[in-house]
Amino acid sequence: MTRSRLPAIAAAVLLAALAGLAPSAAQTEDYGSWPLLTDPFPSTGGGGIMIGGYNPVVEGRLCRTAFTATTPNGTIYRNTVEFDAVEAQGGILCTNGRWRAADGSASGTTPFRIFIRENVKRMAPP
Repeated sequence: MTRSRLPAIAAAVLLAALAGLAPSAAQTEDYGSWPLLTDPFPSTGGGGIMIGGYNPVVEGRLCRTAFTATTPNGTIYRNTVEFDAVEAQGGILCTNGRWRAADGSASGTTPFRIFIRENVKRMAPP
């Protein structure tokens, strides 16, 4: 081996070793330890909005539910949400949520995640 390649090989070995030290999020999260899904719960968007009626059902590769978003002044908005259903840790992780208003006036995404195993529904910690 030539001298000019030694630093590059040493750097590659060092990077590989460091990558092995950093666990991925999937390895460190224990979905079964998440708190039970409560009704209502605070919106991930904040603003004092409470989410109610969340009861996700797995339908093939999707998790779906209708829900309400209630503002602090009592206005209620009716919505639906759809997540990707991913097999994980002996259950289904509902992730990559996409919501829309029932009347079609608004839509967006949500970082909220739910884990369902043996019909027990858990929500990701805040």
